[in-house]
Amino acid sequence: MTRPADDPGLKLTPYWWEAAPCAEIEPAEVPAAIDVAIVGAGFTGLSAALTLARAGRSVALFDAMRAGEGASSRNGGITSGNVKFPFTVLIEKMGLEIAKAIYGEGVAARDHLARLVTKEGIECNYKLVGRFTGANSAKSYERMGREADSLNKHFGIGVEMVPQAEQHREIGTDFYHGGQFRHDIGGVHPSLLHAGMLACALDAGARVIPKTAVTGIHREAQNFEVATARGATQAGNVIVATNGYTDAALPWLRRRVIPIPSQIIATEPIDLDTMNRLMPRRRVYGDTRNLYNYYRPSPDDTCIVFGGRRGANTDNPLKKCAHLYSNLIEIFPELEGIRLTHSWWGYTGYSFDFLPHLKIRDGVHYATAFCGSGVVWAPWLGRKAALTILGDEQGETVFARFAFKGWPLYAGKPWFLPAVIAWSGIKDHFGAARA
Repeated sequence: MTRPADDPGLKLTPYWWEAAPCAEIEPAEVPAAIDVAIVGAGFTGLSAALTLARAGRSVALFDAMRAGEGASSRNGGITSGNVKFPFTVLIEKMGLEIAKAIYGEGVAARDHLARLVTKEGIECNYKLVGRFTGANSAKSYERMGREADSLNKHFGIGVEMVPQAEQHREIGTDFYHGGQFRHDIGGVHPSLLHAGMLACALDAGARVIPKTAVTGIHREAQNFEVATARGATQAGNVIVATNGYTDAALPWLRRRVIPIPSQIIATEPIDLDTMNRLMPRRRVYGDTRNLYNYYRPSPDDTCIVFGGRRGANTDNPLKKCAHLYSNLIEIFPELEGIRLTHSWWGYTGYSFDFLPHLKIRDGVHYATAFCGSGVVWAPWLGRKAALTILGDEQGETVFARFAFKGWPLYAGKPWFLPAVIAWSGIKDHFGAARA
């Protein structure tokens, strides 16, 4: 049997690009002056640009790649809007008031995404299908139960626990020890979402200048000079929206954002009976491992899109593919031997405190560190950055309150990542789930 990674037909590009490849926009002339320059033309930058352009500001977005070629078109398309700490852990760390502010903003951010898609008429397969998170141990199931009780008490979300004896109504596997179901999380086709947001921003008058790397940002009295590979522009304000793709031209941010690879595979089409058995309610899915998996049916319900953190310690796409295939078969043994059509990866952006951040430093606005949940947080904090520039009180966010710290000896290359991945794998082997 040919191993999936050795299949000559395997594409090393995102599955999402089949329906919505990155737009080929010819780089326009760099304007001599602009009200707001935005570095990065993904979800964050486009959300900010749309808000600003409709408020009458002139806006230019610069991207070193094609617009959306980074995480915005490479992610799993799951609309979680969560942070890495469970609500109960956040209460212990920060107190009830701050924990409620953080999780409450997640509720608002998910609602914002739904309104954006509906109001703008973006055809991107957005569906509020709910998420089932499988417990990788009995201890994890108990912890998730306490989390469900706390979320229901403070937010009335209606989180449900699904015991192991009943989990086949949610997922066709015996791998988990039961799990948690949340109805307020769904899925979206990320490339189509980006394409829709790009069209809206362009229609509003924003200029998108791809394949034009920003090489420096310099304060000049009340304005900024934004230097690019194709010339400089004078800008009244600057928003940096590069997240996991931050390079050496932005050294302050690079010392604070950890680029962590996330990798995804897509299977060949699966017959309807099998799909009905494995994913009977077509949810989006996750688990409680430290090197966790996230997965879902494709928007047309024909195949499985399966992502995870295993393989984050290598840049070899075929090794990443092998790790994910192993996890897929571990959960769904009957898929042993299935072909894969796509295997790809991209960078998420993490902060050292595992929280998103909206920060202003030397007049530059930074919206970043979505910690793997950028489908929801990126449009939300991009808009918040724009509202802050406009002086609108709706730009307030809990994520502007926290210090955005770096780490000694860290300058943007996560030399510690292999050790962290190895330790996480050891903890998973012995059943120690993440907090």
